[in-house]
Amino acid sequence: MRLWDVYALRYAVHERTALENFLRPPDPHDVPMSMDYFVWVLRSQGRAIVVDTGFTPEGGAKRKRELIRPVEAALRQLGVEPGDVGDVVITHLHYDHAGNLDLFPKAMFHLQDAEMSFATGRHMCQACLRYPFEVEDVVRMVRAVYAERVEFHDGDAEIAEGVTLHKVGGHSAGLQMVRVETARGPVVLASDAAHFYANMERQNPFPIYYDLGALAQGWRAAKRLAGAEERVIPGHDPLVRLNYPAHPGSDGETAILHLDPVT
Repeated sequence: MRLWDVYALRYAVHERTALENFLRPPDPHDVPMSMDYFVWVLRSQGRAIVVDTGFTPEGGAKRKRELIRPVEAALRQLGVEPGDVGDVVITHLHYDHAGNLDLFPKAMFHLQDAEMSFATGRHMCQACLRYPFEVEDVVRMVRAVYAERVEFHDGDAEIAEGVTLHKVGGHSAGLQMVRVETARGPVVLASDAAHFYANMERQNPFPIYYDLGALAQGWRAAKRLAGAEERVIPGHDPLVRLNYPAHPGSDGETAILHLDPVT
């Protein structure tokens, strides 16, 4: 089995409170609970696969998110040139996961059929459902379709030896997780199937969702695919950078997920 190195690259942060991160208020006394924004990189035998593309500086400013470093700078700091990347997985089309598509002119984008249908269909007539999307990001993906640069998946799929995609829906209609074989066992990049470890631990979801039942089942799927709860990586939790070793030279902004946790 081919093994991969896996990295979480923080590129932005949003200062917020715990009340904003759970469907059911966790405590009457609110406390700070910031949200990190990541893209992920898989590397093996000279090949790099990027998972999600983050938001653009304009998209982040529009929503008052603090950009720590541009996505392309984070990738280059890890030795990944965006223009050379051949495969990019888009877990879903929300603004903070599907911006910056133009950074990857040679890439094939991997997307679930259900997500494209969702982002371009009747549900986008409702403001409460289209809020997490940026129309220009969706239009860029449509252009990629017409350029024959999107590989659609309908459910589970293997895109490289040791790298599989798994549709779970819930947060968005076509949300997919990524399972990666590493030296410490399979790591599951849950993306927004769980924003925080606490969403899974407390069974209290993040309050943006399309199908609440599918979202809850996604937690089970992530744990089953990983084979161990500690190998499930949530999509926005600052604890990821505290739990895992930092990549040298990244000032603590890039976490190494194929190594054992340090806490």
